[in-house]
Amino acid sequence: MKAFITENIRNLAVIGHGDAGKTQFVSSLLYVAGATPRWGRVDEGTTVTDFDEDSIERKVSLNNNFAHLEYKDTKMNLIDTPGYAAFISHARPALRVADCAVVVVDGVNGIEVQTEKTWGFANEFMLPRFMVINKLDKERADFGHALDTATQTFARSIVPFTLPIGEEADFRGVVDVVHQKAYEFDENGKAKEIPIPEQGREVVDAARERLIEIVAESDDELLEKYFETGTLEEEDIIPNLSNAIAKSKLCPVFAVSANTLVGLSILLDHIVEFAPNPAAHEAEYGFASADRTDEKMLRKYSNDEPFSAFVFRTVADPFAGRINVMKVVSGKISSDATVYNSTRDTTERLGALHSLEGKTLDKVDAAQTGDIIAVVKLKDTQTGDTLCDRAKPIVYPPVNYPEAAISFAIEPKSRADEDKISQALHKILEEDPSLHFDRDAQTKEFILSGSGQLHIETVVDKLKNRYHVEVALHPPKVPYKETITEQVEVQGRHKKQSGGRGQFGDCKCVFEPLSRGEGFVFVDKIFGGAIPQNFRPAIEKGIVEAAAGGAVAGFPLVDFKVTLVDGSYHTVDSDEHSFRAAGRKAFRNAIEKAKPTLLEPIMDVEVSCPQEVAGDIMGDLNSRRGRVGGMEVRGKQQVIKAQVPLSEMLDYQGRLNSMTQARGSYHMQFSHYDPLPGNLSSKVVEQARLEGRIRTHDDDE
Repeated sequence: MKAFITENIRNLAVIGHGDAGKTQFVSSLLYVAGATPRWGRVDEGTTVTDFDEDSIERKVSLNNNFAHLEYKDTKMNLIDTPGYAAFISHARPALRVADCAVVVVDGVNGIEVQTEKTWGFANEFMLPRFMVINKLDKERADFGHALDTATQTFARSIVPFTLPIGEEADFRGVVDVVHQKAYEFDENGKAKEIPIPEQGREVVDAARERLIEIVAESDDELLEKYFETGTLEEEDIIPNLSNAIAKSKLCPVFAVSANTLVGLSILLDHIVEFAPNPAAHEAEYGFASADRTDEKMLRKYSNDEPFSAFVFRTVADPFAGRINVMKVVSGKISSDATVYNSTRDTTERLGALHSLEGKTLDKVDAAQTGDIIAVVKLKDTQTGDTLCDRAKPIVYPPVNYPEAAISFAIEPKSRADEDKISQALHKILEEDPSLHFDRDAQTKEFILSGSGQLHIETVVDKLKNRYHVEVALHPPKVPYKETITEQVEVQGRHKKQSGGRGQFGDCKCVFEPLSRGEGFVFVDKIFGGAIPQNFRPAIEKGIVEAAAGGAVAGFPLVDFKVTLVDGSYHTVDSDEHSFRAAGRKAFRNAIEKAKPTLLEPIMDVEVSCPQEVAGDIMGDLNSRRGRVGGMEVRGKQQVIKAQVPLSEMLDYQGRLNSMTQARGSYHMQFSHYDPLPGNLSSKVVEQARLEGRIRTHDDDE
């Protein structure tokens, strides 16, 4: 494929709710444009962008996938984004590099939850939008209803550029409001011009008038002319539509059916004519260094600027290896170029450049500003990195993914799986930065976190099918801790005589509780030689070792102070081992009197939800032993802040989705530990007993 100049490139992120038909829409565009000889169908598993087994089986896009087409000397880079809640965060990096979002709306259901969410993502990146009302061939499809829901939901000028001719099974053509023409389509999506039908002419005229008003409002001189004459000439309208779209003052709407190919060729014409090219962005901001502490610097979208590119997707291909997908922000790049990874301070040799067509790599010799390209087998480069000219370094900020909403403990089913799991998960995490994998130091469990249960289940399937690693999932253990509530003075005495040299250690200690978060404090208050100085640290070690095994249910004991006040030793039989044993015995004697109790982790929780369900959300948080601390309004969302025990939040994502119809979100972070109520404490102790966590403190004799 040839290298396209910036003005002839269109980077389009296809976004919208799950099942709105985005993947079929992309496949149908490719077919109509002649980019693919075969018309791929989702129900047959033959689309270009849903090519892996999981996506085909589930009929769900799991990550961003890519396609490109050439139409009227213009290259369109299409990014097919997921629409289901568990994978919706992947739309963010796609919108970060796109120059226009194509919002696909179901013609039957209108605007849905994830359409709103992805529209909000596009707002974050101040991205121009086209809207496509799809599936107009379906029963109960209603272009007017879908358009009304869009107008009511989004505070933006949304105007039809094409209107449907016919409805449901009779949807056969469109009226081009901009150019005042009408078309019918054959079974291959080819358009034939026809007269504009008289029926519904008033709708066409009203849409045309609204379009003229918006063009006038986008420019002061045009607005004055519009007030004087009541309309605008054709030469005033067409050139200024692109400007109004690029400034996000106008969102054009198109009537299509990806299932019957009606309306798609006219949409392609309008994308070429009106969609912004990469140079519509004046500049991209970055920093001089990876720590991003210096002042922001700007890099223009121009071939005359030094080379720079932002890596926004990594694909772990079983045959090609690691594929890094990037957008060229400035300058030009050729095959086999050596570039600088300014994020990681390393040098990379690019090798061949490619355009991605699903799982196929199409070689290109060079790429100019604005193009999206892929390179294979780079040594160090990861998602979020910047590649650039070493002489003119810049680091672009990475895309921030939302905090993981759900966590599972992941357990390999065999020793062989245990050996392979780390490497396999590392490759999956390269592809999906919204996943988190860590080992809980206290519970010793491997924790896999993602945006929903379906998200985690697809990872498990990928581990099995791609990497032949089988794992079991179960809810993660809550990292309880323990503490004491009373001050006591105890003696720890270890004495053993079995012939020959014996063992002897004796210490007297005061145990007392500390405030939450103060940890463990050891104070040596022995004056004189009751215990030699070199044996005293062994007493502390013995207490710390015993505290790690807990006093109630096998959880670490924290927030207590031990003061060493007295003791005795034997000149022959005493050694470090004896005094460590004495420290452990002192701990065991203390917990019998100091009234130990369980502590549970309390989380700071922030829930964002529609205002009409805020009362239900607060009631649910209260039922989870939460303490609501405040509320505020952000846009159309109500934000509720509360402190809730972690044990009550393990299943919260599903409940929140149910209460908000998946329009709510939440994040949480650790706040502090609080005592666990007695009725719950007994259940935790019983569970610990069943798991064998409670162990006896046998002597180290």
